Amino acid sequence: MTTVNQLIARELGVREAQVEAAVGLLDGGATVPFIARYRKEATGSLDDSQLRTLEERLGYLRELQDRRGTVLDSIRAQGKLTPALEAAIAAADTKARLEDIYLPYKTKRRTKAQIAREAGLGPLAEALLANLTADPLKAATGYVAPDKGVAGADAALEGARHILIERFAEDADLVGRLREDVWRAGQAVSRVRKGKEAAGAKFSDYFDWSERLERMPSHRILALFRGEKEEILDLDITAEGEDMPAGTPGPFERAICHRHGIAAQGRPGDGWLIETVRVAWRTKIRTGIKTDLRTRLFEKAEAEAVKVFAGNLKDLLLAAPAGGRTTLGLDPGYRNGVKVAVVDATGKVLAVETTYPHEPQRRWRETVEALGRLCRRHRVELLAVGNGTASRETDKLAAEVLAANPDLAMTKVMVSEAGASVYSASEIASRELPDLDVSHRGAVSIARRLQDPLAELVKIDPKSIGVGQYQHDVGEAKLSRSLSAVVEDAVNAVGVDVNTASPALLAQVSGLGASLAANIVAHRDGNGPFRSRAALKKVAGLGPKTFELSAGFLRIRDGENPLDSSGVHPEAYPVVRRILEATKSDIRALIGDGAKLKTLSPASFADERFGVPTVRDIIAELEKPGRDPRPAFKTATFQEGVETIGDLKPGMQLEGVVTNVAAFGAFVDIGVHQDGLVHISAMAKRRISAPSEVVKAGDVVRVLVLSVDVPRKRIGLSMRLDDPIDRPASPAGPRPGARPEPRQQEKPQDRRPAPRDEPGGALADALRRAATRPNR
Repeated sequence: MTTVNQLIARELGVREAQVEAAVGLLDGGATVPFIARYRKEATGSLDDSQLRTLEERLGYLRELQDRRGTVLDSIRAQGKLTPALEAAIAAADTKARLEDIYLPYKTKRRTKAQIAREAGLGPLAEALLANLTADPLKAATGYVAPDKGVAGADAALEGARHILIERFAEDADLVGRLREDVWRAGQAVSRVRKGKEAAGAKFSDYFDWSERLERMPSHRILALFRGEKEEILDLDITAEGEDMPAGTPGPFERAICHRHGIAAQGRPGDGWLIETVRVAWRTKIRTGIKTDLRTRLFEKAEAEAVKVFAGNLKDLLLAAPAGGRTTLGLDPGYRNGVKVAVVDATGKVLAVETTYPHEPQRRWRETVEALGRLCRRHRVELLAVGNGTASRETDKLAAEVLAANPDLAMTKVMVSEAGASVYSASEIASRELPDLDVSHRGAVSIARRLQDPLAELVKIDPKSIGVGQYQHDVGEAKLSRSLSAVVEDAVNAVGVDVNTASPALLAQVSGLGASLAANIVAHRDGNGPFRSRAALKKVAGLGPKTFELSAGFLRIRDGENPLDSSGVHPEAYPVVRRILEATKSDIRALIGDGAKLKTLSPASFADERFGVPTVRDIIAELEKPGRDPRPAFKTATFQEGVETIGDLKPGMQLEGVVTNVAAFGAFVDIGVHQDGLVHISAMAKRRISAPSEVVKAGDVVRVLVLSVDVPRKRIGLSMRLDDPIDRPASPAGPRPGARPEPRQQEKPQDRRPAPRDEPGGALADALRRAATRPNR
């Protein structure tokens, strides 16, 4: 039997020895970031993405192995385990396949088939299936037993039919093949429930909808399931030939007949058995298959939705930091005022205030002067404006503050405030900012997330950041696992300054957790800043294993050893000493000396413990110690005079920030309180398979306005700036906003728009227009 390690190696396309080493390290308590960064020799340089896949598959396959053992024990205890059955169980490569095989042997409630067997009708069922020349009614006469509940021949035949129906439905190979046939040929069909048209207007695209199962994108699957859950839509799975008239077996019934040697050849038993197959298909097999396929659809959609969310979250966490500059955060609002917070280069709160520049108080001039005084007093360099309600008005206010204080050379930036309100009311915020009102904590968060998005966003539940696709429709556990992995990878890729990091940030470091993070902060507060990585060993609870896993990701700025501010792990410091001896250099002189470091041969310093990959990483770290993998900071400039959706006109070219990336396109904030949609077909001149090939959350992009629907707040955008506003499809690709042409066998109603997190939108409008225009 193929081992778990062999299966994973085959799936990843790597050697079994690499997988075996990685599994051993994971089982030993090592984290994925640690293995990816500091154990390259052992794993053959498997990267963090491969290791995450390996970790996930390892868990699944081990669960499968455990279940396989349970199944074997159960069947063996029943005395029904044969060599052929054992081989089939051993070969089952998915949980679904294993359960198909186990189904006939499961302990189940007392079925009609079981009652029939207890009445002695098992031999009758076998005889009718084996001999189609026998007359069923005559054969049944011998099994009449009123004392057993078999009153006559008809009752005997009914019992035999129940036995055969159960037998057909528990044929793992047959059901598995039929399930795949329905998957390939089947469609999802939705209809609006009577009287729900008005209440379910947001699902109007699915009031009369059908689409091939195997082609359905994840966002559409989740939209349909949501519509059904909200009792707006009736959703069904259909397949051609599943409902043929009596006497005319469809393709699925014929497959069952073929499997069991049943055919209409004029024999006495043919008609009865064909009808038995028909009943088995319609009442049991088809129902089970449709239930399985609904689960399969959801799992497919869930996996893609989690993947999209994880990708967006990673991009947001690794967005460019503005750095340690004094920042004024503005949390916009109307009636309750604009909350203001000034934080210094380290994120420490210097001042808070509430101003009322907007309706109803309209104390604009007073606010401009007050903000100017704050900026001058604290030497503010950046103004961070939250992008929520009243954001454009507040952005205009910030612009006036800049104009009134030109000598301060400040920069204003629009910042996503997604999750800021969640943070404000959280336990973390209460501990960090105990003396501040909840309303001012949001302004502090906005300012800090401009300085360092990663350090601030780790304090917020990832599900509250708002970069997902139908995130509330997917499994909580699966989503949480995936997002936790993303946060861990992002934090460790950047590294953490142990002397300034919050407990929330430290908790994400490899090998640490909330408890040890709190201990580190307590030690720091009680004993002053750490001067070396070695000093971390004095922290309560931080033992040798934890030190090994975490030390390389913790940075000590301006400490006793320059290497402590780099990504070089303390265990590899001896390698650096050999490099210093060979180059006759001092560590402070060698660090950053790219010319000298480029002359070094990694192989010259490798040994049994530290191979060439590790030495190569060490030299790269010496060249740029503690380098930040995040991109350089830049900002988007919203066009003056374009502040509401009513100011937009088709043909405008605007700058904006990508706020969310879905499977079908990207949403862009262009400063009008409503994100516009760039459909995947309007993102590049070339054909792309996913929006993530072109953009990521946080990117600054220039877009062309294609369409504006003010009443419904829908904006269609294109990143192909030379696109005519109204042009048919061309060989270069579909018209902006249109879906690719469906395959020929699809029905016309299959060409419908894809939703965002709610059905409809700018994409829906664009696709409706596309459907009414002829192609070239």
